[in-house]
Amino acid sequence: MGVPSDDVVVIEKGNGKGEPFVITINCPDKTGLGCDICRIILEFGLYITKGDVSTDGRWCYIILWVVPRSSSLILRWSNIKDRLQSICPSCLVSFYFDQPSTRSMSSVVYLLKFFCVDRNGLLHDVTHILCELELKIQRVKVMTTPDGRVLDLFFITDSMEILHTKTRQDETLEQLHAVLGESCISSELLLAGPEYECHQGISSLSPVVAEELFRCELSDKETRSQALSPDMAILKKASVTIDNSLSPVHTLLQIHCADHKGLLYDIMRTLKDCNIQIAYGRFSPNTKGHRDLDLFIQQNDGKKIVDPEKQNALCSHLKEEMLHPLRVIIANRGPDTELLVANPVELSGEGRPRVFYDVTLALKLLGICIFTADIGRHSTSGREWEVYRFLLDENCKFQLSNMIARSQIVDRVRRTLMGW
Repeated sequence: MGVPSDDVVVIEKGNGKGEPFVITINCPDKTGLGCDICRIILEFGLYITKGDVSTDGRWCYIILWVVPRSSSLILRWSNIKDRLQSICPSCLVSFYFDQPSTRSMSSVVYLLKFFCVDRNGLLHDVTHILCELELKIQRVKVMTTPDGRVLDLFFITDSMEILHTKTRQDETLEQLHAVLGESCISSELLLAGPEYECHQGISSLSPVVAEELFRCELSDKETRSQALSPDMAILKKASVTIDNSLSPVHTLLQIHCADHKGLLYDIMRTLKDCNIQIAYGRFSPNTKGHRDLDLFIQQNDGKKIVDPEKQNALCSHLKEEMLHPLRVIIANRGPDTELLVANPVELSGEGRPRVFYDVTLALKLLGICIFTADIGRHSTSGREWEVYRFLLDENCKFQLSNMIARSQIVDRVRRTLMGW
C-alpha cells in the first residue's frame, strides 16, 4: 500500500530567519530519482545545505535542507512541492520499478516573440522573468539589427502545464511588458510551429573550437588564466574512493571535493546515467568550501561494484563531471568574438537548469551586450551536449581581441555558473 499523495512531499519552514527549509520525500523508489529531485531544486534557485537518503530498493525516504541562493528569489513553495510530486513514482505502487518521467518530453512548446529597442542586460531581465514564471527555455534565437533593435525568439515550455490558458498567457505578456516598458515595439505568444524544429540544432562548430570546448581536461591556457581566480585552483583537488569492506551487499562511495552550484546534481546525474542505485547517502554541510558525501551504492543488478575496471571508470567519470561540469571558452567567429558555454545532456534528454540565466547575468554585470544568442545541441564521441553561443558586442569596456580580457570574461562567466 502507498501513502496519501499530500504526504509524498512535505516542506517545512525553518524556525528562524535564514534557517533552511526542510524538504521530506517519502515515495516508491526508482533509478535516478535523486537526480530528478536535485535538478528541480537547482532549477528553482535553491541550495542543498545537507541531506540524507535511504531506500530498500522499493521505497525511499529523502530529507533535504535547502536555502535560496539569492534573497531576491520569489519562491512559490506550493509549486515546488507540486513539481517534486510530479517526478515521484505513483504512491499506489509499492514495488521497485524504473519509471522514467515523461512530463518534460510531452510538454507543449510555445514561441514567445518580441521586437524592441536593445539595451545592456535586456536578455537577462527577460530570462529572469521567465524563470520566476516557471517557464523553461528550450531554445533561443536573438538577432540584433544595425539600428539598435532586437528580435528575440524564446521557445519555452511551462512547468505548470497551463500556458494554453488565456490567464497564463496574459500574465506572461504582462510581465514581459513590465520589463521591456516603452521600448517594446511588438510581442506575441503562440504555439511553436515548424520553426522550432529548424532551431533544434546549432550551426556547425569548427573542429578547433569543438576540440577546445569538449576536451575532458582544462587546457594549460585555461589553467594559467585561472590565476585571475584563486578559487578555481581548488577544483583540481578532489577525492573519489571506493570501499567494499564495510558492507556485504553495498559499495561505499566517498567523495570529498570543492563545493559549487549544482554539485549534488552533477553527482546524481552521473550516477543515474551509469545506472547506479543509491541505498543510503549522506550529504554533509559545506566546510571551508568543501563537501563530503558518503553513498552506499549498487549496480542496477543489485550487486556491489567489485570489478577494478568498473570502479576506476566510475571514479574517473565522477571526477570529470565534478571538476569540469561546464565548458566555457571564447573563440573567434570570423571577425567577431563568440562566447561558448556547453554542458552535458542527461541520457533522459534533460539539460542543466539555469545556464542561460547565469551566463546572461554575468555578461550583464560585465557590461557586455549580446549581439546574437543561440541555444542548440551538439553530439560528439557518443555524447550529447547543450551548447550556448553568444556573439558579443564589441562596444564595451573590454578589448575583446585581448587574451587577458578574454580570460577575465571566461573567469567571470564560469564563477557565476559555479555559484562563486
